[in-house]
Amino acid sequence: MSEIKIIVAAHKPDRIPGDLIYLPVQVGAAGKDSIGFQRDDEGENISEKNYSYCELTGLYWAWKNLKADYIGLAHYRRHFCLGKNADKFSCVLRSEQAEQLCLQYPVVVANKRRYFIESIYSHYVHSHKAEGIDALVALIDTEYPDYAPACHTVMKRTWAHMFNMFIMRRDILDAYCSWLFEVLGKLETKVDISSWNSSEQRIYGYMGEFMLDMYLQTHHIPVKEVRVLFMEDQSMVKKAFAAAKRKFFKSSRGLND
Repeated sequence: MSEIKIIVAAHKPDRIPGDLIYLPVQVGAAGKDSIGFQRDDEGENISEKNYSYCELTGLYWAWKNLKADYIGLAHYRRHFCLGKNADKFSCVLRSEQAEQLCLQYPVVVANKRRYFIESIYSHYVHSHKAEGIDALVALIDTEYPDYAPACHTVMKRTWAHMFNMFIMRRDILDAYCSWLFEVLGKLETKVDISSWNSSEQRIYGYMGEFMLDMYLQTHHIPVKEVRVLFMEDQSMVKKAFAAAKRKFFKSSRGLND
């Protein structure tokens, strides 16, 4: 039986699924008090980059420090889910379900997040500064041309596998993380985020969401989509209104906003 370990990225104490496949990881732990979870500043790590890499500092820690056959990433507010129940935690993916999925597929991803009225690229630039995503596309085009077709396809789509959530077979994870963190390291030298606000500075976490689909498409890796359960209430009406507002009433924020 293969060992599966899904880290649950968290920055504050919260309820964690009781199944042993889940390992809560305190992301951005460097310089902070413990919240009782595994810290991402132990062993080989990039914990100090959490302000811009978000949950990817947890992924980096898992890649470098865990030995499981399959490694996954979830969030304390978002989990993979099979089935429906009034008690959300009773629906969270269990070890026996994860084992069956991993027997059939090398990668499990979040179900598609659809934007309908705009592309992935336009959705991003209506919400964030364009410099980061433009720099990523340019970097892929010039230094990683094998990924360029997938990059441009991803940017034009109206859907993506978001949240940096997945479960991956170890060999694929090793190759993906090697590429992901190499590209993000180079991207850091292309964009000056020092004057950006805290939301905009999360750029490398955002870019990771798009790079997952680029990698999977380029390498023709079959995936299984699994529903993501939001542990907190989500207002879809508010989200739809906000998306339309971003598209049709784009703000004129400056670099220092």
